[in-house]
Amino acid sequence: MLDIITLLREKIDTKDILENEPMSKHTTFKVGGNVDLLVRVHNAQQIKFVLNLAKNNNIPIFILGNGSNLLVKDKGIRGITLKIELKDIKIDKKDEKVYVTVGAGNKMPEIAGKLLREEISGFEFAAGIPGTIGGFIRMNAGAYGKEAKDIVIETTILDHDGSIKKIIGKEHEFRYRESAFLNMEAIILDTKLELNYGKKDEIQELMEKYRKSRFEKQPLEFPSAGSTFKRGNDFITAKLIDECGLKGYSIGGAMVSTKHAGFIINTGNATAKDILELIDYVKKVVLENTGKELKLEIEIIGED
Repeated sequence: MLDIITLLREKIDTKDILENEPMSKHTTFKVGGNVDLLVRVHNAQQIKFVLNLAKNNNIPIFILGNGSNLLVKDKGIRGITLKIELKDIKIDKKDEKVYVTVGAGNKMPEIAGKLLREEISGFEFAAGIPGTIGGFIRMNAGAYGKEAKDIVIETTILDHDGSIKKIIGKEHEFRYRESAFLNMEAIILDTKLELNYGKKDEIQELMEKYRKSRFEKQPLEFPSAGSTFKRGNDFITAKLIDECGLKGYSIGGAMVSTKHAGFIINTGNATAKDILELIDYVKKVVLENTGKELKLEIEIIGED
C-alpha cells in the first residue's frame, strides 16, 4: 500500500490517510478489525480523485459515514474505506419554507443544533439519530413517526464514473429503511431539506422531549448500532424477542438489551463474532417460537 499512499498524498493531507486503522474507532458498535487504508475526504474533488485511483489500481472501496448502522467483522475491510467529511450547511429562507442544503458528512445532532440556533423547525425528530445525513438518507432513517422522506426533496450524488447528478422527489424511492441509494453505485454529496420557521423555545422543548424518551427507552449507555432488526409488517420486533425470553441473553460480550430487546449491545468486550452469533441465535429462536423471520436493519461488512 506504500505506493498508493504516496499517490494519495498528491490530493489528500497525510493526517487524513490512516493505514491499518481499527474500525472499532469508527463504528458506534466499537468493534471490527482493521481497514487497509482509511481516507477522510472533505470535498467532491477529493472523492473523485480517490475513486479514480482505486479504479485504476483495482482497489475495492467502501463508503463510511458515522459507522452508526454498521457491523464490521473481526478481520476488517480490505482496500480503501472512504470516510465522508463533507460538512457545508447552506440555509435559504423563503417566504413560507426554509430550504437547508447539508453536506453528507454532517452529523445529525450537529445539524439539529445549527437549526435550533437559526429557529428552523421540522428536524427535531432526527436530532438524536446517531449518524450522518448521508446515512440518514440512504437508510430513510426515522423516529417518532417521521422519516427522511418527509423532509428530503433533493440529493446530489457522485456516480462511480465521476458524474455529479441530482436525485429529485420520488426518484429517491424511499421505503421503510430503504432508498434508491442502496442499489446505486454512487456517493451522496449533499441533500436539500424542506423545513419550517419555528420558535427556539418550542424547538428546544420538542428536542428535549425526544432526548428524554430515547434515554428512557433505549440502551444509549452501551455501544450499539441502534435498532438491530427491522420492524415487522405485522409485528413489533422487540416485543417478539422479549416474549421469547431473550432479553439479557448474551454471547461473549454481546447482549440483547434488557432495556429494549430490539437492540443488541456491546457490554464492553464484544467481538463482531459474538454479535453475529447472537443475531443468528435471536433470529433462530424467534422463528422457531413464532414463525416470524427477523430482518436486519444494520449493515454487515468485512472479512470473518
